[in-house]
Amino acid sequence: MLRRAAPTHFPMPNLPLTLSDWLVLLEARHSETQIDLGLERVRVVKERMALQFVCPVIMVAGTNGKGSTCAMLESILLRAGYKVGLYSKPHFLDFNERARVAGEQVADAALVASFKAVEAVRGDTPLTYFEFTTLAIMHLLAAAGPDVVILEVGLGGRLDAVNVIDADVAIVTSIDIDHTAYLGSSREQIGFEKAGIFRSGKPAICSDPVPPRSLVAHAEAIGADLWLLGRDFNYSGDKQQWNYGGRGQRRNALAYPSLRGANQILNAAAALAALEALKLALPVGAQEVRFGLVMVDLPGRFQVLPGRPSVVLDVAHNPHAACALSQNLGNMGFHPYTYAVFGCMQDKDIDGVMAAMSEHVDHWCMTNLASARAASGAVLAAKAQLILAKMSDAAEHTVAIFADPAQAFANAMSRAGENDRIVVFGSFLTVAGVMAARKSSLH
Repeated sequence: MLRRAAPTHFPMPNLPLTLSDWLVLLEARHSETQIDLGLERVRVVKERMALQFVCPVIMVAGTNGKGSTCAMLESILLRAGYKVGLYSKPHFLDFNERARVAGEQVADAALVASFKAVEAVRGDTPLTYFEFTTLAIMHLLAAAGPDVVILEVGLGGRLDAVNVIDADVAIVTSIDIDHTAYLGSSREQIGFEKAGIFRSGKPAICSDPVPPRSLVAHAEAIGADLWLLGRDFNYSGDKQQWNYGGRGQRRNALAYPSLRGANQILNAAAALAALEALKLALPVGAQEVRFGLVMVDLPGRFQVLPGRPSVVLDVAHNPHAACALSQNLGNMGFHPYTYAVFGCMQDKDIDGVMAAMSEHVDHWCMTNLASARAASGAVLAAKAQLILAKMSDAAEHTVAIFADPAQAFANAMSRAGENDRIVVFGSFLTVAGVMAARKSSLH
């Protein structure tokens, strides 16, 4: 439901009619290399739109684990019978992946209508691609009349466009080094940026086992209701099941989330803490929690595809995520050879990512990506050669360069035996390129 004052409208020239044409227009206005952090522009347009949610809002930030936490919350709440609005990002194949209502991706027509609604009041206020699309999707979700809205933060928190909304519950998952040019080069600096989504008097949940002092200090300074893992909520379990314990609620004999990976239990605990904090507004039963965790699905996060050779898709693009991916690969069992299809943005800690994965990779398939921000396949290959130079069995390893993820993946598939493993990781563009190639091959 959307409360509207009488918004200010501005004359509009001929506008695109299709979603794809709208996206081309927005990309032309602000290229992907332009990131302009700040909330003033977004706030101005939000007020002109009279954009406001009249249901509980859960906001999720963090270096890694945001998407998984959002997906678990959505899955549980859907099974509890609630109409859920979800905004997540980025997308793999279709822009529509960024918005779901009642578990379904929104249609092109709904997005186009919301893009027009933003353009109608934007006037001469410049908006980046991300700011414009964020306002449009939030407008769409509000108009759908949801029972609860889940908003995933894109970059940081304090200055991210979604932060013009006051969350009823804010979650910060893991905090590690990433996006240093915008967020800072230390966990303390980044933790402060993530904590910017906290609000006075509202539950502020952090599932990082060792939260930065800056996050705790900011929460205390503004009077947020801070929930810390190990103090206010925790988990325990064995190989078969696990238990959640919160401030006043326990959930026992839970199935492990269907999302693979060692860190997913931290994300699940944060999701259950948020539901505990909202238990009066959004009561959820034990069965809904169990089924929601078992049925949750999220592409590209340690996603193991059916068939042989084993294919793993993971958007690990920083050292923290790569370490988690490495640990998860170590738990998969024996594979004679592992092929890595890898592409990454040049502003990432590429050395740290590759170092975390090097013990598992026998054959590197480096790929160029269709982005001005991407590191070239040649640069990645040179880094791999430096890693191999320090290995006693370097002669048994290979490094190759490919024009795009599809070609890199095709090469890995042609060389891998049925008992081998192919890991596609790094940038979302790397995983999306392989997803698109697989989709084409099935038609």
